[in-house]
Amino acid sequence: MKLHTHLYAVIMAGGSGTRFWPLSRQLYPKQLLRIMGGETLIQQTMRRVLRCVPSKRVFISTTPVQADSIRFQLGEWKDALTDNFVIEPEARNTAPAIALAATELLRRDPYAIMLVLPADHVIKDHARFQAAVRLGTELACAGHLVTFGIKPIRPETGYGYIQPNLRVRLGGKGGLKGHPIARFVEKPDAATAARYLKSGNYFWNSGIFIWRARAIMEEVARHQPALARAMRWIAARAASRALEGRLAQVYRRLTPVSIDNGVMERSSRAAMIPVDFSWSDVGNWSSLEEVAPRNDAGNVVSGKVVDLDSRDSILYADQRLVATIGLSSMVVVDTPDATLVCPKARSQDVKKIVEILKKQGAPEHLEHRTVFRPWGSYTVLEEGPGYKVKRVTVNPGGRLSLQLHHQRSEHWVVIAGTARVTRGRRVFALRVGESTGIPKETRHRLENTGSHTLHIIEVQNGPYLGEDDIVRFQDDYGRGVKRVARRS
Repeated sequence: MKLHTHLYAVIMAGGSGTRFWPLSRQLYPKQLLRIMGGETLIQQTMRRVLRCVPSKRVFISTTPVQADSIRFQLGEWKDALTDNFVIEPEARNTAPAIALAATELLRRDPYAIMLVLPADHVIKDHARFQAAVRLGTELACAGHLVTFGIKPIRPETGYGYIQPNLRVRLGGKGGLKGHPIARFVEKPDAATAARYLKSGNYFWNSGIFIWRARAIMEEVARHQPALARAMRWIAARAASRALEGRLAQVYRRLTPVSIDNGVMERSSRAAMIPVDFSWSDVGNWSSLEEVAPRNDAGNVVSGKVVDLDSRDSILYADQRLVATIGLSSMVVVDTPDATLVCPKARSQDVKKIVEILKKQGAPEHLEHRTVFRPWGSYTVLEEGPGYKVKRVTVNPGGRLSLQLHHQRSEHWVVIAGTARVTRGRRVFALRVGESTGIPKETRHRLENTGSHTLHIIEVQNGPYLGEDDIVRFQDDYGRGVKRVARRS
């Protein structure tokens, strides 16, 4: 694809993927999963957009709680992406996220064109995707707000629909062309979805957009004036220390609204390109069969599964053996700390289970027992009132940030490898079988200077053991650190 000098890609990576629980969690969403092949969905998305723009013009829109995991997964491109993370203080739906990204792009390039796409979709035909991006860029240059429409293959009630004005053609040569949008339709009931499918005049809303950054901000100002005012305030203070302290406060006052409901459905500049590439948002467990191979019985099977006479089912085993007998159109997903069993027809309701867990304060909605970090991982082995036990692994050459905790102390025991420990002003080696304690309010760091993975057991004690009880003073992975005044 011939590169447009002002085309940028913005990968939307702030979602939680609640309908893919228990494999996805709030702090480990669907985009970080290996659903198809050896790469995660966000890695696949990155390679897809690199066929359209160079890595230095790819931006990642996400939240603070997901930024670390995304940086780790996109480590292959870390040099190009260092300054290309647009971090929302908290998720406020897609309109604020896109407006914030557009504001940042306009600060760097007043002629920027944005290709906006989710991090967790599966698209198989890269050549056709590139052709659609090429036409979308052409229409964006003409002032249109462009989205891609997907030809429905079933009466889906989980997607929004678009009705284009097919009598009017916008640009394009040969078969691929754009059309003005006549109307957007919210997620329909089954009967309405069946009618849309039969008519042939409706398309699924893909959630992929192309527009000039200036054009989308003009429409935001027209249809979401409060959001536009907030973005102007942010733009005026982009290089100021004053923004750091007040951004979260300003952002929290924004009304959560999607770009579809808040802008696209109200704009007279909206256009749609009917695309013909294979697409799936893998929005729930039943949609997995759209992108994953099925066996002779119509089952999608992953992991250590022993099945007898089941048909048309999704059977997923993470670590343990899962045995199934005589299931029909069911979903069974087993992870180390949670198991899901439901009919495929009810897979959209998994998000309701997540909401119940969230209200109960259950940790299973938030993260897995094993959590990956840029330096390695940790697994929660046991926890209770006032204590938590973890197994921590540090990759060769990896090191945690220089940090302290206000609420907890830690005790480390090395079980494999050699650790380099910073505790206060002391720096020392810790070998297999040796241990050390880290009192609360003490600066500390754990490093692996060896060539083999370091494994330690960490015992935490304190009245509060949350991962947000951390103050960083130095960090190798671009995470926020506390500024310390220099002594004269």
